Amino acid sequence: MEAMERTGNPSSVHRYGRIARRALDEARACVAAMAGVKPAQVIFTGGGTEANSLALHGIAAPQIVTSSIEHDSVLANSPRAQRLPVHQNGLIDLAAAEEILKNAAAGSLVSVMLVNNETGVIQPVADIARVAKRYGHKMHTDAVQAAGRLPIDFNTLGVDALTLSAHKIGGPQGVGALIVAEKLVLQAQQRGGGQEMNRRAGTENVAGIVGFGTASQLAVDDLRNSLEIAALRDDLQQRLLAIAGEDAVVIGADVPRVANTLNIALCGINGETQVASMDLSGVAVSAGSACSSGKVKASHVLRAMGYTDAIAGSALRISLGWNTSAEDINRCAEAWRTLYERVHRQKSQAA
Repeated sequence: MEAMERTGNPSSVHRYGRIARRALDEARACVAAMAGVKPAQVIFTGGGTEANSLALHGIAAPQIVTSSIEHDSVLANSPRAQRLPVHQNGLIDLAAAEEILKNAAAGSLVSVMLVNNETGVIQPVADIARVAKRYGHKMHTDAVQAAGRLPIDFNTLGVDALTLSAHKIGGPQGVGALIVAEKLVLQAQQRGGGQEMNRRAGTENVAGIVGFGTASQLAVDDLRNSLEIAALRDDLQQRLLAIAGEDAVVIGADVPRVANTLNIALCGINGETQVASMDLSGVAVSAGSACSSGKVKASHVLRAMGYTDAIAGSALRISLGWNTSAEDINRCAEAWRTLYERVHRQKSQAA
């Protein structure tokens, strides 16, 4: 709020501009610290989608290789990319990835997300990066869903570029960042100014970036609460399964997931009906990605994992946050029970 009251352009040399520049630099240092990099490696963008686009178009490569479960901002920006397959548990098939990367054109760009936005499944990005580097490729990871949920170390991951988004860690919407290796050559896609060290033109969103910086500091502190959030998530999962029994399927239950995400399919009830019913009970959940302009459709992620359209079209993503309480879990479970019992009562009456 304080930053919104400032009027200076960070590119101006007068006092107000210098104040804005100082705030920008401080926020850049906070975001850099969250990822374990130097401030000069952080490029601020208008969000995670733009950061992904900048990586995919700004890093020169003869070929792009991504996974089949990436966010739409990666898939739409690489329509001719070769897709790495995944197992039904949601993890990248490393043996298939090795074979594909071995045969990819030298100097290709590999883009694999660190955490899936629908299932919460944590991908073996460091392992894939090692394979990519072995065959002379560059590596990008969309870490939007990982920030604030996992410790992020750019160098340990072994990537050349990494995407972040402010609002996924409680910051303002419309601000993101692409973090790049120090010697990576990146061609700006938005031109018309020398901002962001000539890598992304346009006057910086100072207030949004300051919020991003503050959220980055808080997100690192929130990592200490991950065990508590995971316990709440697991409790909710058990309660929902107790209500629906064999009618429910938990996605990615047997592999590492971030603590805040539960993806569960209630077979026979489409996602749109579930979202509407839960909303009427005061519980906000998503069907598929939450970044699809209000569209509710069968998840391409679950389809890629080998699930049928019936399951892919009936899956909900339930997300917990730093302030989720046991009372919230109770409310969600009761809303689910109300939905389940009503639908089954209607089916019995129809029969």
